[in-house]
Order: sequence, then C-alpha cells, then structure tokens
Amino acid sequence: MGKRIRITNDRVNSYGTRVLTAGMDVEQYGRNPVLLYMHERGNVIGYVKDLRKENGEVTGEPVFDEATELSRRCKKQYEFGSLRMASAGIDIVELSDAPEHLAQGQTRPTVTKSKLFEVSLVDIGANDDAIVLCKDGTRVELGRDGECLLPLLNNKTTKPKEMEQKTLALQLGLPETADEAAIAARIAELKAAKEEAETLRKENETLQLGRVTAAVEKAIAEKRVGEDKRQQFIDLGKKIGAEELENTFAAMSPRVKLGEIVGHGGAQPATTATYKKLGEVPSEKLEEMREKQPDEYKRLYKAEYGMECEF
Repeated sequence: MGKRIRITNDRVNSYGTRVLTAGMDVEQYGRNPVLLYMHERGNVIGYVKDLRKENGEVTGEPVFDEATELSRRCKKQYEFGSLRMASAGIDIVELSDAPEHLAQGQTRPTVTKSKLFEVSLVDIGANDDAIVLCKDGTRVELGRDGECLLPLLNNKTTKPKEMEQKTLALQLGLPETADEAAIAARIAELKAAKEEAETLRKENETLQLGRVTAAVEKAIAEKRVGEDKRQQFIDLGKKIGAEELENTFAAMSPRVKLGEIVGHGGAQPATTATYKKLGEVPSEKLEEMREKQPDEYKRLYKAEYGMECEF
C-alpha cells in the first residue's frame, strides 16, 4: 500500500482563510482524480486513488503514471520524502464571515461550500495546508506568492471568544487588551472584596442587634416598656436602627408605681394622668386600680382599646 497524503483540512491557512471540509464537494473530482505538479495544467503526473473525506480532512493516495520524466522524478522524490506536500485546487461556492465559522487568527471569510477540481504535488506551499482557490473564475493562489482576492474580514467580525474577552475586560475596568490572566486576577479581586463586604455586613448586623437589645433592656429596666413588649421592640429596632429606637425610648416617660399616684384614702392626685393607656400600668397594679380607681381604669381602658369598659 502506498503512502496517503493530506489534501486539505479545516485549519486556517497563511492567507487568513480556511476551507470547511464538510462543505466540500468531491464527487466530480472522484470522476477525474487528476494529479498535477504545482497546479500547472498540462503537467499531469498521475491520479489520486482511494479519496476520503472524513474527520475534518480530505486525504488520498497519489499514483504516478511515470509516463513522463516529470512523473518519474516526482515519484522518486515523493517516495524519498523530499517532495511531500499536496495542495488542493478548489472552486469557491460560498463564503461566510459568521462568527460560528471563524477560528482564532482568521482574517478572511471562511469557504463554507466548495468543489474540489484538482490535486497537485507542490514543493513549498504557503503553509502545511497550502491550497489553490478559484473565485468567480479568477485563480486565488494560496500556495504561492501573490495577492489574495478574498476580502478581509470586517473588524467587527471577530471570534466570539475574543469579543467576549474584550467586553468582559472593559466591564471589569481593565483595558480591552487585558489577557485571561489579568481578567482572572481582577475577578478574584472583586470576589474577595465582595466576601469582605459580606463579612462586614454580618458583623455590623451583629453589633446593631447587640445595641438594639441593650436599648430594650434599658427601657424595660427604666419602666418605659413592659417585659412583655421585649421582642416587639427588638423587632422594631431591627427595622429602624438602634439610634432611632433609643430616641423613641427617650421620648417615652417611665411608668410610675401605683402607690406613687394613689393618695391615702383613695384620693387621686394630679399625677394620675401619668398613664395614658392601660398597657402602661404595671400588671401587678392593674387589679388594685380596677378596685380603687374604676373611673381611671375605664379611661385608660378606652384609650388602650378604643371602647368602653363595662364591669
């Protein structure tokens, strides 16, 4: 079995374009698998057998007819290894500059559909995957020196990954030329800052809760609120803040003991008005007020619940 040779594949060539193997029509070439030398018509040196299009590349086995000195020389050089590069002659059917068809380093549109019309052995190509293209009847030689007739890509048509990297760099406050390492470092920095801010937030919440609880304890001790209102005012402090809660307590008058407002013999001094609602009267004094000061009890009851007390 002879040596197989790669004719073309999906890689980017030196002119900044590439030919998709999946979109290449090799049926016509299979009917006339001519093998030329240096893409020169008239210099037929054999044919290509067992042509295969698979795994993103086109390969075949060159067979030399040895009908000419050139064919015999090419065969010897091919077998020796000094002439080893194949090059495809391709008619362009369709070009695309869609992002999904572009690869890293590409500067010209991708040939998405094409027809293979000849295969040549070449001495030195533009790269390892040198090819010859024909566009609109004009030959575009990528395996030799010369101007490429394929258009350059619009600057906006960049590989999606590169575009995303530039966008991400700018969003992170970095220059668009920032590489992946710089972007990763910036993301790590922002992540650390976020974690630190979250830690400080939790610490502040703990301190605020401690201050709120202390303020409620003090208000209870000073008889500004009842023990039964502890959780209610702690929850309020969480909403309005410790400072505002402290101001609220400062505006509230301490509760006065019933013995301090009830005179001997049941007389009621002016200080009775210290209580504004029934809830401000200490629980242990409620029954005594109910018995000895029923009118005051009813007044405070109405102020507390908005309805008359009947007993």
